[in-house]
Amino acid sequence: MLNELNHVIDYIEDHLTDELSLETIAEYAGVSDYHFRKIFFYLSGLTLSEYIKNRKLSEANKDLLYGEKVTDVAFKYGYQSIDGFTRAFKKWSGFLPSDVIKTGISKSFPKLSFIITVKGGITMEFRIEDKPAFHLVGVSKRVPMQFEGVNNEIVKLAESITNEQREEMHSLQNIEPYEIVNASYDADANFLKEEGDLTHLIGILTTENQVSDQLEKVPVEACTWAIFPNEGSFPSELQTTMAKIYAEWLPASNYEIINAPTFSFTKMNEHKKGYAYSEVWIPVRRKR
Repeated sequence: MLNELNHVIDYIEDHLTDELSLETIAEYAGVSDYHFRKIFFYLSGLTLSEYIKNRKLSEANKDLLYGEKVTDVAFKYGYQSIDGFTRAFKKWSGFLPSDVIKTGISKSFPKLSFIITVKGGITMEFRIEDKPAFHLVGVSKRVPMQFEGVNNEIVKLAESITNEQREEMHSLQNIEPYEIVNASYDADANFLKEEGDLTHLIGILTTENQVSDQLEKVPVEACTWAIFPNEGSFPSELQTTMAKIYAEWLPASNYEIINAPTFSFTKMNEHKKGYAYSEVWIPVRRKR
C-alpha cells in the first residue's frame, strides 16, 4: 500500500496545474476510493483534498516569489477568479499574494512521502477469519462521509429503527458476530471532495434470504476478514483502533483491503459508564 500511496503523491505532484484524473488516481490506489481516502487521512492527518490544496498554494507561493503575476498564478492552479485565489491564499498563509511579491514573505508545504516507522514494540491485537457468504440486513440511508467525530445522520438512523424492524432482525440473525453492527459501503466515487455520501447500514448478519420490505438486504461474498478487538473509553478507543488499522497495521501487513462493506459492533459496559468492547471487521486478501 505504501508504494501505491507514493505513486499517487508523485502523480499529484506532476499534475498540480492540470485537471487531476480521478481514474488514474484510483488505478494507482488499487482499492476503493473510500478506503484509499481513509488510509490517506489516517497516515497523513489530512484529507486528500486538503493535501492537494496545500500543495497547489505552496507552489503558487513559490511562483509569486519568482515574479509571476497574481492573475497568471491564480489561473495556473485552477482558480476561476483572482478573488477566489486571494481568499484561499490568505486563509492558507495568513497574508495576501501581493505581499509575497512586495516583501518576499513566504510559506511552504512540502510534498509528502510515506514510509514505515517501527515504534517501540507496540503490538496490535487482531485475528484473521474466513467467512462464508452472508447478507447484511437492517436499516440504511445515505449519510455524509465523516472520518472523525459523531455523525449526526447515523445517530438519526439509529433512532429511527422501529420495534418491528428490531424483532425481524433478531429473528434472522444466525451467523457470528451475533451483534447489531454498523456497516459502510457504496461511497461516492470522488477522490477530491470530502462532502460526498456513503450508505450506512445498522443491522445484523444472516444467511437467510427471505427478508421483508421493511429491511434492506446487502449480499456479501465469501471472503477473509481481519478483526480488531478493542476495549476502553467509547468512542475514543474505537476511533483510535480505526486509525491504527489504516495507519500502522495495514501498511506493514501482508494483506490489502478488498471492495466490500466494513463493519463494527460495540457492546457498552453495564458496570462502567462510557466504557465499551468493540470489534472492527475489515475485508481483506493476501497481497499478490
